[in-house]
Amino acid sequence: MSVELIGYGCFFLTMALTYAIMCLGLNVQWGQTGLFNVGIAGFVAIGAYVSALLTTPDTANRFGGFDMPILVGWLGGALAAALIAFLIGALTIRLRADYLAIATFGVAVTVQLCALNLERITGGPFGIGFIPRPFANLAGDPLLFSLFNLGVLIVVVALLYLALERLVRSPWGRVLRAIREDETAALALGKSAVKFRLQAFAIGGGIMGLAGAVQAHFIGFIAPENYLPMLTFQVWAMLIVGGSGNNRGAILGAVLVWGLWAASAGAVAALFPPGQQARAAALQIVMIGVALCAILLLRPRGILGEEKVVSRHLGKLSSALRTDAKPVTPKQ
Repeated sequence: MSVELIGYGCFFLTMALTYAIMCLGLNVQWGQTGLFNVGIAGFVAIGAYVSALLTTPDTANRFGGFDMPILVGWLGGALAAALIAFLIGALTIRLRADYLAIATFGVAVTVQLCALNLERITGGPFGIGFIPRPFANLAGDPLLFSLFNLGVLIVVVALLYLALERLVRSPWGRVLRAIREDETAALALGKSAVKFRLQAFAIGGGIMGLAGAVQAHFIGFIAPENYLPMLTFQVWAMLIVGGSGNNRGAILGAVLVWGLWAASAGAVAALFPPGQQARAAALQIVMIGVALCAILLLRPRGILGEEKVVSRHLGKLSSALRTDAKPVTPKQ
C-alpha cells in the first residue's frame, strides 16, 4: 500500500470524524430530545470562528489574533456555541417542531451573513487563514502528520462518545426520552420539559461548535462559504442513515455519507469535462438523496436503530426475569 493512499485514508477519516462530532451533537438534540434543529451550520460556524480568533496570530485591521493554544481555542469555540445555543433556546425552545426549525434556520442564515459582512472580525468573504494546525512541526512528513491528526480526532470522538453514552443511560438521559415520547406523562411526574430541552439544546450546540473548531484547525482556513445550508443537510443525512438516537449510528452514518460524498465528487471529476463539473456537482446531492431514500425504505430506523433499553439496571432486571421464569406444565 502506497504512502499516498495511506495519507488520503487518514485525511478521509479525519474529515469524516469531524462530521461525526456534529452528528453526535445533533443526536443529543433530535435523537434523544426530539428538537428539530435546522441551524447546524450556524453553530458549527460559531465554534470555528471563535477558535480561529483565539488562536491565530495578530493580524492588522482584524479583531482577534490572541495566539492562544489550540486546546484553548477548541474549548472557547465549544463554550461560545453552547452559550449562543442556550440564549437562542431560551427564546425558541417552547415553539413547536416546525416553528423551531424555521427559527434555527434563520439563526444559521444570520450567522453566515455576519461572517460574510463583519470583515473587521471574520475577514469577510476572504475568511481567516493561518489557523494553527495540530502537530504543525510534522508538516514536513505528510504521512506522520496525517496519522497524528487522525489519532487526535479518534481520541476526541472516543471521549465524546463515552461521555454521551453515560449521559444517555443516566436519569437525565432517560428524562429526555420520556419528554420526547410523552411530554404530558413527564410533566405529570414533575419533570420540567422546558428545562431539560434547553439543557439538551445547549449541549448539542456546544458539541457542534467543538466540531467546527476542530475542523477549522485541521483545514487551516475558514470562510463563510464553508457554512452554507448544505452543511446542515449533510449532517441530517448522516444521522438518519446511521440511526437517530444511537451514538454509534451517528458515527457510522458520518463515515458512510462522507464516503459517498467523496466518491461522488471523484466520479464527477472523472466523468465530466472541466467546463461542466460545476453543474454536474449537483449529482452529489442527488446521490445522497437516493441513498437516504433507500435507507428509509429498507431500514426506517437507520442502519443502527435506537436502543430501546438505555439503563443497564433495566437490562439486568429483564434478563433476570427471563431466567427465573419457569414453564407451567398442565396438570394430568
